[in-house]
Amino acid sequence: MGAARTFEKYEGLGNDFLLVETDDAQAVTPEQAAALCDRRFGVGGDGVLLLLPAREPGADVRMRVINADGSIPEMCGNGVRCLALHVARARPMERGIVRVETDAGLRACEVDDHRSGGRVTVDMGHVTLQGDRAIDVEGRQVVVAAADTGNPHAILFGPFSRAEVEHLGPRLSKHPAFPRGTNVEFASAASDGIDLVVWERGVGITLACGTGACATAAVACAKGLARRGAPIRVHLPGGGLEVTIHADGRATMTGPAHHVFSGRLA
Repeated sequence: MGAARTFEKYEGLGNDFLLVETDDAQAVTPEQAAALCDRRFGVGGDGVLLLLPAREPGADVRMRVINADGSIPEMCGNGVRCLALHVARARPMERGIVRVETDAGLRACEVDDHRSGGRVTVDMGHVTLQGDRAIDVEGRQVVVAAADTGNPHAILFGPFSRAEVEHLGPRLSKHPAFPRGTNVEFASAASDGIDLVVWERGVGITLACGTGACATAAVACAKGLARRGAPIRVHLPGGGLEVTIHADGRATMTGPAHHVFSGRLA
């Protein structure tokens, strides 16, 4: 791994990351990230977040994400909340805006660390709805709603059993219909919002997925299952996020971030 350096372990609704501050975008290779994220032989995590100097005008910092399998996603909603909280505490700043450059564009993160103990609202940008598609999975026709939040999503409305999620998730995630791969959302309408389980590209089933929550909320609004302009409660295995889909298609997401522990990479 080269010279020893520190890392910070963060989680957002159980979606957990190793955050490394560095000037070098190659400081942690995909192979090293996969080894670090191994939950038996490494530290354990859903991914590595590299906190880098900003390159774009208007950005405070830059985020590069490496998934647990070493793949590089464009964006991570829970990860950007964790990174924004880390930056705010380093300043220090109890309330304020941290602007994070990502491979999906600039994300403005409003941090409230005064009484909420690490609550972050992120302007997630526009959700692009790409319509319904019928996908053949081993002879079974599965209808998904495709959406893009800077990274790709395929949303199914159920309900679905755990066995169905485990069967369909990896097959849809790597299906030829999605050349970049895709995150797969298994959603069902609830009395107080949306219940959601996500098979995350490069990770598998996660306790939470911020971009997936936004994509699902946008599709739900388009299908008349939720209302634009009002907070939508998205219930994930790790807890709840509040997502608002605005009239212009822009999404904002509010949820917690939590520092778990500090460590060193040898």
